[in-house]
Amino acid sequence: MKEETVQQILSRYAHRRSALLPLLHLCQEEAGYVTPEAIGQLGERLGLSPTQVAEVATFYDMFRLKPGGRREIWVCHNLSCSLLGAEEVVRRLEERLGVKAGETTPDGAFTLRRFECLAACEIAPVIQVGPDYYGPVRPEDIDALLERLRNG
Repeated sequence: MKEETVQQILSRYAHRRSALLPLLHLCQEEAGYVTPEAIGQLGERLGLSPTQVAEVATFYDMFRLKPGGRREIWVCHNLSCSLLGAEEVVRRLEERLGVKAGETTPDGAFTLRRFECLAACEIAPVIQVGPDYYGPVRPEDIDALLERLRNG
């Protein structure tokens, strides 16, 4: 982590521990995931044990503790999305990508993940890829969506 950026983040908080989430985001931005080394370093910087840092990192769906694909496909599986067919969407994605949710395609292009809530119930079931939301998504939409993602 760049020391200047870390200091900027720490300066925003009265209590160092409060900077944990933005520092986890920084670690992930730099390495592509939150490394075991980063967990230890953050613990030392913030006066937390590595276990406490890891507990926070594993609580939130947006943090990865292992490398992923170049693009992550997040499928919301909260109540609204589940009731409107999110599991069928996940099954179609698994079929088309040749991986299970939580896995990365052999070519490293995509990681498929279930996400607890994407806060877009009005377009349920919803998928997020990077900053882009797609919804409502149906299983029959998946081929066109994957084609668009592969080409753009």
